[in-house]
Amino acid sequence: MSTHLAVLAAEESDHNPIIPTAYDIVWSIVVLIIIGFFFWKFALPAYRKVMDERSEKIEGGIARAEEAQAKAQSALEQYTAQLAEARVEAARIREDAQDQGKQIIAEMKTKAQEESDRIVAAGSSQLAAQRQQIVAELRGDLGRTAVDLSEKIIGESLSDDVKRASTIDRFLSELDSVDAGAADKVGR
Repeated sequence: MSTHLAVLAAEESDHNPIIPTAYDIVWSIVVLIIIGFFFWKFALPAYRKVMDERSEKIEGGIARAEEAQAKAQSALEQYTAQLAEARVEAARIREDAQDQGKQIIAEMKTKAQEESDRIVAAGSSQLAAQRQQIVAELRGDLGRTAVDLSEKIIGESLSDDVKRASTIDRFLSELDSVDAGAADKVGR
């Protein structure tokens, strides 16, 4: 044994502590191959599956986000178009209302003018009728007064209706001619 211990002691003195022994390297390679096989067979496919699922989720999320953005853009464009249509419609309604307002004002002015003309015509005809009535009353009163005065001046009775009417008519025609002459003088 002492020889055997001497060989071991010689080997230990020649052995470098940084470099592992051959049987350690061999068993380490075997264990590495076994672990690599299990990693390649079980862990790597599971990892790839998780990564593929995650990638699909991300890509699906991006696609959904792009789809949502496209829908939002479409809705915005539709809203903008509807808003523009509403503005055009509002402008048209406003113009129609203004035109109707102008038309109503014109109709009201026409009706007011017609009513004013009718009132003026009615007033004029009523005034003319009243004037004729007053003139007739005044002629009658003036005729009676003239007859009464002439009876007092002449001293005889003018009770005969025919005489009275002719005297009144003559007096009134003289009075009209005097009024017409006075009106001509005033007009000059």
